[in-house]
Amino acid sequence: MSATYPTPQFRRTALAPGILGAIVLLAGIGLLGSDGHTVILFAVAILALIMCVFAWQAKQWWWIIGFAPIAVVWNPIYPLGLEGDIWLGAQYVAALVFIAAGILIKIRNPEDRNRR
Repeated sequence: MSATYPTPQFRRTALAPGILGAIVLLAGIGLLGSDGHTVILFAVAILALIMCVFAWQAKQWWWIIGFAPIAVVWNPIYPLGLEGDIWLGAQYVAALVFIAAGILIKIRNPEDRNRR
């Protein structure tokens, strides 16, 4: 006899890039002001755009208001001249936005066998 487990009602598709974005931002604090920070800028900008896509797919467009500025500020092509405590604070705030969005963005599971 095989046991069938219920499928989850929702999928959190943005959880992995949200956690990864927060990790990259927190790791980037150690690289502030060095050449390695350019890699952090690329990674954060790309992950912010990925989160915009997941927010759009989940029809939770208000998250785009948070991630579009992150993609612009961490843009490595035309970097902004932020330095010091402002940049450090922005790193922490962006990490919180990534984690919150990763937890709260969810889409309905089309394979939900529990639906009646």
